[in-house]
Amino acid sequence: MLDLKSKKILITGGNGFLGKHLVKNLIEKRGVLESDLYLPKESELDLKKWENCQKAAEGRDIIIHLAAKVGGIGYNREKPGELFYDNIIMGVQMMEAARLTKTEKFIAVGTVCAYPKFSPIPFKEENLWDGYPEETNAPYGLAKKMLLVQSQAYRSQYGLNAVYLLPVNMYGPSDNFNPESSHVIAALIKKIYEAKRDKKNYIEVWGTGKASREFLYVEDGAEGIILAAENYDKGEPVNLGSGKEITIKDLVSMLSEIMDFKGEIRWDGSKPDGQPRRCLDISKAEREFGFKAKTNFIDGLKNTVDWYKNNPL
Repeated sequence: MLDLKSKKILITGGNGFLGKHLVKNLIEKRGVLESDLYLPKESELDLKKWENCQKAAEGRDIIIHLAAKVGGIGYNREKPGELFYDNIIMGVQMMEAARLTKTEKFIAVGTVCAYPKFSPIPFKEENLWDGYPEETNAPYGLAKKMLLVQSQAYRSQYGLNAVYLLPVNMYGPSDNFNPESSHVIAALIKKIYEAKRDKKNYIEVWGTGKASREFLYVEDGAEGIILAAENYDKGEPVNLGSGKEITIKDLVSMLSEIMDFKGEIRWDGSKPDGQPRRCLDISKAEREFGFKAKTNFIDGLKNTVDWYKNNPL
């Protein structure tokens, strides 16, 4: 087991939604000193520029690469070029910088969007190359998938200890609630909250509601990434998820009940559902580094709703 307490750790994206929870875990549960964490902000260090990646990696023992440009289906349809370029260039350059500075370990955080559109349920890591990703988020998914190719190539040629994780969408307190780029849970909470505030008797939701998704509470996700950093040293990808699938229709019903919204749900079938189903086989993470999600989904949703009610955006 790698003792993170004695390491200098760079977390790209460390000031973002997942990053904040990861930092909290490292300090409060692992005893890592705040002074040993380097959390550059995009405004200070744009990782699309090579020299900034070199600067960020210099003197770091561990790099956890979270930095990404992300969003929901609408954002992916609107900015496919940016999502491809920004994600691939940051990842490729950060891993190359890690190699050149002889970083001890590199944890690449990928995405469930890397999976083929019609993967068998549950998604197994060995199915990752069996087809093209769902079209609306393929540029993003493929850009992040290249980190797996790079990590395996660098492990083979240079001996870089790079590991690659495949998390599902995360949710929880301090999520991104910006309607331009938020994911489905945050977007729905905001819609329901504003409908109640404005005394509207309906909300509009993209798609048909038939698509399914799997979600991971952000504190569980942070724990999974840290367990992999401490205990996983192999080149094969590993899924991070809860192993529980829910349709968007059932998710809307659940949130409406939690938020006491009794209005009509209007489905906009002219908008895409995205990938038809998502549910991961999560057995490898438990087997390899002892990770299993602990947060009950309804409890996690309630925590997220409560946070948003106290911090409406």
